[in-house]
Amino acid sequence: MKIIVPMAGRGSRLRPHTLTIPKPLVPVGGKPIVQRLVEDITKVCGEAVDEIAFIIGDFGDQVEKDLITVAENLGAKGSIYHQEEALGTAHAILCAKESLEGNIVVAFADTLFKADFTLDANAEGIIWVSQIDDPSAFGVVKLNDDNIITDFIEKPQEFVSDLAIIGIYYFKDGAYLKDELQYLIDNEITDKGEYQLTDALENMKQKGTKFAPGEVKEWLDCGNYKATVYTNQRVLEFIRNENIIDSSLKLENSVIIEPCFIAKNVEIKNAIIGPHVSIGENTVIKNSVISNSIIQTNSFIKSSNFKNSMIGNHASIKGNVKEYSVGDYNEID
Repeated sequence: MKIIVPMAGRGSRLRPHTLTIPKPLVPVGGKPIVQRLVEDITKVCGEAVDEIAFIIGDFGDQVEKDLITVAENLGAKGSIYHQEEALGTAHAILCAKESLEGNIVVAFADTLFKADFTLDANAEGIIWVSQIDDPSAFGVVKLNDDNIITDFIEKPQEFVSDLAIIGIYYFKDGAYLKDELQYLIDNEITDKGEYQLTDALENMKQKGTKFAPGEVKEWLDCGNYKATVYTNQRVLEFIRNENIIDSSLKLENSVIIEPCFIAKNVEIKNAIIGPHVSIGENTVIKNSVISNSIIQTNSFIKSSNFKNSMIGNHASIKGNVKEYSVGDYNEID
């Protein structure tokens, strides 16, 4: 089994947090989004993952090394491919054409999920979906009585289905997918100037490929900072029974309301922290009350009372504001 992860976009809706790192490397619950994504997929695959291929932009050597490490920690080979120009989802996947062989999972790295099923590798194709209240902003699928996908509808203005495509797909034959993606490129089949995976899926369906839905219990978005803070909250609930507070924590006259993630070498003094707070390593918090927030590494927070917030790396916060979205190296006094 291989996992293909297109993640070349910088994530403009999550700025300022994506000005210094790409969105899939923003941490939730103490781990980068993309790391949690591939870990969760590995759990439902039901067989060993031998390669994880990441399609990225110009993110620098350190990001590439970090992604290779993510794959190797799961016992898989890590591969790096580059998408030089944003030309759509089909084009992004095809950038990893050398890895499109055998059983593959394609997972776009801006979503997390919770599921309790094991992937059926004998299925021709699986498209992960989630039942949602308002499907008008998403691509959705329709099913027949045999639970096979019959239609793909992009952002329906009238109700046709409440099963939204979450951006994770299984293909039994990666080479077949590669050929269908290449067909779109060769024949200039685009939608609004971009090559789209849904066009390839439709072609495959017309040729007889049967796609089944893979329903998830919970679908978590990381599109903007408020959604990412909520995702952090849910992830902390999922992992609350794990050892997620490092033993190096220096705690003085303070209360931790779990679940919270606290990394190495954090100092907390005269503060109430939690629930649902993630704190990166080497951060210092004094005389503060903080809940439902993400605070990244090497930051300093004093005399603050806030919630529903996201603080970057090397930030300095002094004073009270109800909510923050503060990027790396910013100072608020």
